[in-house]
Amino acid sequence: MSEAQKEKTGKPPLGEPKREGAARLRLTADLLAVIPNLRAFGVSLCGNVDHADDLVQETLVKAWSNIGSFSEGTNLRAWLFTILRNIYYSEYRKKRREVSDSDGAFAASLSAAPAQGGHMDLLDFRAALQKLPSDQREALILIGASGLSYDEAASICGCAIGTMKSRVNRARNRLAELLSVTSGEDFGHESAWQAIGLSITGHGPEQDSGE
Repeated sequence: MSEAQKEKTGKPPLGEPKREGAARLRLTADLLAVIPNLRAFGVSLCGNVDHADDLVQETLVKAWSNIGSFSEGTNLRAWLFTILRNIYYSEYRKKRREVSDSDGAFAASLSAAPAQGGHMDLLDFRAALQKLPSDQREALILIGASGLSYDEAASICGCAIGTMKSRVNRARNRLAELLSVTSGEDFGHESAWQAIGLSITGHGPEQDSGE
């Protein structure tokens, strides 16, 4: 059916509903696939798994209700991370006067002794991660555990690419100090952070497999 005929009859070609249905299924699958990364990012922001899950849920609800503003073929993960980050900081601004950990006392209570063998112990790592400044922590999760590019992460955080690279480098070096690791490079390349990022939330593959 030509465009003129379509406009005249007001009916879409027969193949369009199927294409739209398939696109909707793909989008749903893509949304579900990014949930573990959203959880890791949420934890990096708020330091609490339950709160992070609430952030993820609100992010998905907001994303689905505004799905018309998402352009198919663009970066879905970056779009979702931006929504989650905006929700968190909007919530933080509203509750700023109620925050009981403004001086970092809660984060300090999560500390644990550095691993003596020089290798990352998961509990030590989680505690050390919470000691990082929030901008370094979120940069590390976005670039490492979530696999976003420096350009994408910088866009999400509203900073320059050079600033994002600097934050990641400082975060790695600080973690190396906290965990008694020789160098920040010992944490490996970005691909090695995928499992670490999922482990931060406590919702890695081994936890989810039975759900």
